[in-house]
Amino acid sequence: MSKIVIIGAGSQFGGKLSRDILALPELRDAHIVLCDIDKERLGAVTRYVQRIIDGHGLPATLSHTTERREALAGADFVVTSISVGGYAYAGFPANVEVDIPRKYGVEQSVADTIGVGGIFRFLRTAPVQLAICQDMEELCPRALLLNYTNPMAMLTWLHSEGSSIANVGLCHSVQGTASELARYLGVPSGEINYLCAGINHQAWYLRFERNGEDIYPCLRGLLDNPETVAKDSVRFEMFKHFGLFVTESTRHCSEYHPYFRRTKALREKFGLEERVVADAPQKRREWMEDPENAPLPDLSMSNEYAARIMQAVVTNTPYRFNGNVMNTGLISNLPDGCCVEVPCLVDRQGVQPCYVGPLPAQLAWLNNSNIAVQELAVRAVLDKDKDAAFHACALDPLTSSVCSLDQIRAMFDELWEAEKDLLRHFDA
Repeated sequence: MSKIVIIGAGSQFGGKLSRDILALPELRDAHIVLCDIDKERLGAVTRYVQRIIDGHGLPATLSHTTERREALAGADFVVTSISVGGYAYAGFPANVEVDIPRKYGVEQSVADTIGVGGIFRFLRTAPVQLAICQDMEELCPRALLLNYTNPMAMLTWLHSEGSSIANVGLCHSVQGTASELARYLGVPSGEINYLCAGINHQAWYLRFERNGEDIYPCLRGLLDNPETVAKDSVRFEMFKHFGLFVTESTRHCSEYHPYFRRTKALREKFGLEERVVADAPQKRREWMEDPENAPLPDLSMSNEYAARIMQAVVTNTPYRFNGNVMNTGLISNLPDGCCVEVPCLVDRQGVQPCYVGPLPAQLAWLNNSNIAVQELAVRAVLDKDKDAAFHACALDPLTSSVCSLDQIRAMFDELWEAEKDLLRHFDA
């Protein structure tokens, strides 16, 4: 029986990953521990998961707690999906991470990966993630940490350099984009296979095949289809000029580069709407519905990797997925020691990343423009170096295309003041 802990169970992943775990026969005897500091959301997701267990007559056991250390003791797998300081994409501090840069002409779309917003999200999240790792070193040192929290690359880098815990960062952009491309082409996603590598939210489909046959010519043919291109304007523009298709959506991708959001005219050209941060989350999860009247959830699987990774470890049956890990020569023209997203195998021996080799040079340099920001942000946290945090902002591709250094400094100082209570880590 495995003990599986989900920290941040009140996020989108608590209910989804619990159902994935319960859908796999080899994990149905697991003890799932749901942990969240929001008692109301924790209670709701706990009732949802318990209903699945009872309704399907499963042998799994379930507990919930607001105390992280209580949850972690003896864990085999730990999933993190947390937001520090407020809701992930609503209210404070998400709103100031969008609105303050906007005052200086920096129009972000999601602000959770790099950019000024992504950097400050990391600065306030990292100390809590480090504390989780420290608790794991004491309470469950052999557990595998599966992180879903953004900014993914920075946090994976932090986990790997700042702790001894085995970890991998997980995202759905690789498998999600592959399915999206299959829909654009009108082919079953089950017939698609690919090799994809780069960095999180900016990995490249180095090969894209259908039943072993190269279908990149078919993808390039889509560039002549205005209706399809309009659905994914930024990524098709990147594809047109840089040669390979990239993961993540047009909305996300547009803020990682200086080409799309710098001016109002560019944003209008690519159909990029202004980001408005709501006061509270707008999306309701399935587990938020009335359990007494809602249909019993089935045991279908999502496209997330976590449960299948756990299954592979428990059964010692290899599973292949794309994961975020440290670069140990895996992508030979990206810096050693940065965080890369590459194919990985996992079994009882843990996560084993696969060698990829060099990326096409133009794609490696696009990745490097983001890696520079990530490295400086990680150094800022590990060294408690506020100057490094500023330098990360100053090197961000979108920010530096819009602002002077004096403007970036003023923006940085304003954001720091707004979030100072979440940045006490730097005062120590």
